[in-house]
Amino acid sequence: MSSYTRTSSSSVTSLSVNKMATYCLTVARLQLALGQGARRFHVAAALNAKAKVAMSRFEPNSYVNYDKLRSNIDIVRKRLNRPLTLSEKIVYGHLDDPAGQEIVRGRTYLRLRPDRVAMQDATAQMAMLQFISSGLPKVAVPSTIHCDHLIEAQTGGAQDLQRAKEVNHEVYNFLASAGAKYGVGFWKPGSGIIHQIILENYAYPGVMLIGTDSHTPNGGGLGCICIGVGGADAVDVMAGIPWELKCPNVIGVKLTGTLSGWTSPKDVILKVAGILTVKGGTGAIVEYHGPGVDSISCTGMATICNMGAEIGATTSVFPYNHRMRTYLEKTGRGEIAAVANENQDLLVPDSGCHYDQIVEINLSELKPHINGPFTPDLAHPVSDIGSVAEKNGWPLDVKVGLIGSCTNSSYEDMGRAASLAKQALDKGLKCKAQFTVTPGSEQIRATIERDGYAKVLRDVGGVVLANACGPCIGQWDRRDVKKGEKNTIVTSFNRNFTARNDANPATHAFVTSPEIVTALAIAGTLKFNPETDFLTAPNGEKFKLVPPTGDELPARDFDPGQDTYQHPPGDGTSLKVDVNPQSNRLQLLEPFDKWSGKDLEDLQVLIKVKGKCTTDHISAAGPWLKFRGHLDNISNNLLIGAVNIENDAVNKIRNHLTGDFGGVPDVARHYKKHNVSWVVVGDENYGEGSSREHAALEPRHLGGRAIIVKSFARIHETNLKKQGLLPLTFANPADYDKIRPDDKISILGLKSFAPGKSLKAVIKHSDGSSETIELNHTFNETQIEWFQAGSALNRMKELQK
Repeated sequence: MSSYTRTSSSSVTSLSVNKMATYCLTVARLQLALGQGARRFHVAAALNAKAKVAMSRFEPNSYVNYDKLRSNIDIVRKRLNRPLTLSEKIVYGHLDDPAGQEIVRGRTYLRLRPDRVAMQDATAQMAMLQFISSGLPKVAVPSTIHCDHLIEAQTGGAQDLQRAKEVNHEVYNFLASAGAKYGVGFWKPGSGIIHQIILENYAYPGVMLIGTDSHTPNGGGLGCICIGVGGADAVDVMAGIPWELKCPNVIGVKLTGTLSGWTSPKDVILKVAGILTVKGGTGAIVEYHGPGVDSISCTGMATICNMGAEIGATTSVFPYNHRMRTYLEKTGRGEIAAVANENQDLLVPDSGCHYDQIVEINLSELKPHINGPFTPDLAHPVSDIGSVAEKNGWPLDVKVGLIGSCTNSSYEDMGRAASLAKQALDKGLKCKAQFTVTPGSEQIRATIERDGYAKVLRDVGGVVLANACGPCIGQWDRRDVKKGEKNTIVTSFNRNFTARNDANPATHAFVTSPEIVTALAIAGTLKFNPETDFLTAPNGEKFKLVPPTGDELPARDFDPGQDTYQHPPGDGTSLKVDVNPQSNRLQLLEPFDKWSGKDLEDLQVLIKVKGKCTTDHISAAGPWLKFRGHLDNISNNLLIGAVNIENDAVNKIRNHLTGDFGGVPDVARHYKKHNVSWVVVGDENYGEGSSREHAALEPRHLGGRAIIVKSFARIHETNLKKQGLLPLTFANPADYDKIRPDDKISILGLKSFAPGKSLKAVIKHSDGSSETIELNHTFNETQIEWFQAGSALNRMKELQK
């Protein structure tokens, strides 16, 4: 098979009759991989009668084109004259201008041509509203919307899904109709979590995909470069504009040994997070390699890449191997695997390539880990967590164990958890803690129901939730504890920021593998170490759990479940997308104002933030998700989770026009009404966490002009630039201490704003004194044009004139 899968009609007619069925199946699967959609149909001639493959109309710009990838890589390799890492091959293989692009790791901005875009429903609202504002008739690359964020966990999968369809009808209708009009595929509520759907359908080795969710790197488990972005970045790609990314450094994680026993793929990233911390991967791609890779399943690799977002990495990736090939074959994409096999040299690192940093982990020595509370990089071996919790006064009783999420909801994950549940049931035990199970997709749900895993997990005390994000992102109607009540939960999720899962700041959330969650839910305490400790059966018998086991993939193939995909029509120009002006959930966007051409004088400090400030703190999720399509309404959650250094309080800041204290968004609105522009001052890794661009849209909407911090998380810094704000960092981090909550700050040098040239800030204190400090930035020339135009979207419109 050629590595270039588009085939002319003349070449089709030359195929022998007995090869035609195989050829048609190949094209169907390859079309699915790059986005012609997922309209399912039976392929009895080529597969067994139950097999289903997604297929629809062939689009000329959507094919597995390793020839183009190879050509670009060859150009760049000759220019750089050195071996390339795998991530460099895929990233540089997607350069808009491989012959002329300046390439310096960690310094230059690359202009890239990603293959496709994926959006989850919470972020897709704003992304599609911005795309509508662009005035373009149709997306330029294959794109999809996935309805996974707006389904709240209350009682169980079927009931919760039905309620979500009713409550969110207006939003789902908007997304479906916008998708149909602008050529975007629509995965309906109940389809599953965006990252699992991508892995099952769209990911393939060597693809570059961007997604409006920070855990888009999940696709690295299938040898992809998948990068989380804000909606404005997605609009660039959907508009056919080259997408910018600062040339990443490359961190190599060399794996040796073999996973076994209680140790799981999740323990790899839990260990790495403990080593690199929540900002250790910033500006870098994490590339796993070494002989230990082959002991990890494809979905296990996806788990590791998924949670790489918690160390700030641009993305993470694994080299193509037989585990990926098997997964492609089991998910109906064997022909893609065959093409990948022929091009495997493109899909692994070159011998002798250079990594900017190397971390080595011996999988044979790696022990099960549990990280937390309140931050995903606080790593502990499971054997130590009980004593550490006692020492720190963390609640020992496990109130709830939660497995699933986009990080750990594979067939293998569910099978290993079920193997432990079955052992407990055989001894007459059920979970002491509450226990929830979130399937990652409709295909996973249907398959674990068919194979009995779901029944076992229910029998041990579990509740199977909808195929959606649910408690992982705060969509959890938790009622077993009151807000403020100190308690412990353990999850197989990826984030455990304060109040993230249940809106209770006193909840101590720990992240670990599904196996450890299940064991701790059965035991009911953090003091239980399943490798060494005994459980007691109702008859008094003492027994140990045998290490979990589970099939990597189902022996009888996957059951696809219900068809939940809506493919856009060939021509949607006659369709309309209506937004009710009275809606409290959807609001058409008005363009932000342009830069005045002057320095920013006397910006009032809105809040000086103390300590960790994630995008959850800046723009909370949970109940606020329903306003993601209405900028003015969701702006009422601006920075309500941030700690004010003036009083150590949350959502209580001084209004310097009135002298009274009020909520952050209320004070910001008062300043805006009185034409007072303002600035936020923050600490390290500001904007860590989710890709949600609302954390950038809201301060811009309410009159913010700049965010000055010690350091930024990558996605949030870019989101701020896209919306016309100034993300600036202290040249001397100690200057953070010079700023007082009642200061006014002037930012000087904007008339000569240029890449690599610092700005000045004059800090004016209320006692009449002042001091001048230096501020750094990472703007390039294009991004400066965004600032001057008022936003990247404004600049896009200017270029269309």
